[in-house]
Amino acid sequence: MRYAEVESKIISLLEKSARDVFADLNISLLPGNGFKTELEIPKEKSHGDLSSNIAMRVCKLASRPSIDIAGLISEKAKNNLASAHLKEVISRIEAKAPGFINFFFSTKYLYTGLLEIKRLKNNFGSSGIGRGLKLQVEFVSANPTGPLTIAHGRQAAIGDSLANILQFLGYRVTREYYLNNEGTQMDNLGKSIRARYLELLGSGEEFPQDGYKGLYVSDIARDFQKKHGKKFLKTADIKAFREFGLQWILNDIKKDLKDFGVKFDVWYSQKSLRESGKVRKAIGLLKERGYIYENEGAVWFKSTAFGDDKDRVVFKSDGSATYLAPDIAYHLEKYRRGFRRIVDIWGPDHHGYIPRMKAAIKALGFSENSLSVLIVQLATLHKGGQVVSMSTRAGEFVTLREVMDEVGKDVARFCFIMRRISSHLDFDLDVVKKESSENPVYYIQYAHARIWSILEYGKSAHPSARFDSKLLAEPEEIELLRLLRQFPQMVAMSGKALEPYVILQYLQDLAAMFHSFYNKHRVVTDDHHLTKSRLVLVDCTRIVLANGLRLLGVSLPKKM
Repeated sequence: MRYAEVESKIISLLEKSARDVFADLNISLLPGNGFKTELEIPKEKSHGDLSSNIAMRVCKLASRPSIDIAGLISEKAKNNLASAHLKEVISRIEAKAPGFINFFFSTKYLYTGLLEIKRLKNNFGSSGIGRGLKLQVEFVSANPTGPLTIAHGRQAAIGDSLANILQFLGYRVTREYYLNNEGTQMDNLGKSIRARYLELLGSGEEFPQDGYKGLYVSDIARDFQKKHGKKFLKTADIKAFREFGLQWILNDIKKDLKDFGVKFDVWYSQKSLRESGKVRKAIGLLKERGYIYENEGAVWFKSTAFGDDKDRVVFKSDGSATYLAPDIAYHLEKYRRGFRRIVDIWGPDHHGYIPRMKAAIKALGFSENSLSVLIVQLATLHKGGQVVSMSTRAGEFVTLREVMDEVGKDVARFCFIMRRISSHLDFDLDVVKKESSENPVYYIQYAHARIWSILEYGKSAHPSARFDSKLLAEPEEIELLRLLRQFPQMVAMSGKALEPYVILQYLQDLAAMFHSFYNKHRVVTDDHHLTKSRLVLVDCTRIVLANGLRLLGVSLPKKM
């Protein structure tokens, strides 16, 4: 029985048992008092394999303590195990204060996990939770005014991993980059390139106050001079400089992302969005719905009607659009392109932007829940015990390329996901370059490579040896079996929470358990049947490690 089926049956068992308890207490369940039950994996091993807090959520209906209700539901569930076809799956059910109901898998059921893993291989852990719904993940979307920094690198690692996970769960995922290729920042880039170009030709002007001072601007200016010579020496028009710089930086961004293992399905141009007239049309649609008004010459969006703290300007008094206007049009386009769910990944300076975007979604007639906005906190880089400062405009920053050159793509991707999205990340270059357990990606990849070595060595195992799951009885073997069984739910949890860190943490636990098993027990032994059984166990561990690493975009070394 597949894990998803077991989980579904346990939920049905709990809900039926709860209804039976309320029937015994002569309490009628009114519409709306149904049981929406969810299961989680307890943090403490002693609390079982799966746990439910259903008793704590329904105890008020019975005016009884939650632990009492948990005990009653547990007893009913035990009696209903056979009719729920879970007698062979669940070995024990217990009520635990303050009101949890804990389920313990039978060893027999844990053994069947190996057969499921061997049968599904690369698809173990996948599911149809997404039901083929079209989902878009828009991430990175850095303004093309400079190279990608480590902050963008963290967004790229999270966004790409999350897209992998959601696709594994059955969603039809599109990865998209929103290219802000016009406006004041692009003009400042053009002015900066022109200033460096004039310096190269010995006709320098004062560098623009809001210009970009990074060394890359001088590189762009040199390439511009090679192509055009002195052709633009006398012109004050920055258009040619701006367009050249845009393409130069965009090519640089695309190369960095490709080398980082990130490929976008769509690059969506803000300039083309405006030129198509869709920005005006989107605001016009809001006006038809009664959410646009004029005041003091400006055009306002009545976002307070949807919970925002104040109304927002979409067109200034001079007729130019604010950032919000094209963003509203862009999100309307997402829905019109058939996306049923949208995930936006933004930097920490955009947190205040969420309420107005949510307001726009609701004003356009879409569900607020169809849009998820993830705010990725910054990453601080440490090297030699010192914090490395970063500022794109001042030219003091560490690029994603520099990090990749220093530690490699795998380590960079892994470390960018080492903390939850909402947590600040401290990235210590000295630690992640060590080949030891201090380096988490090395520790996991080493487990994968070590298993390959074991499997190669085990090829000489006796050909008549049989797999016998009952021989896998050591505590470390049982714990490995338990962890392997958890992988499908961990993937589902990661997708539901939109948090790749869940997978990473799981892989760390699995690798640690494998290393513990390997350090205590020989795989290839004089007992041919035990050898065969342990080879199956470690191969299944390899498959799950590989599936998890693939979701995070990390390679699977066979040797280290």
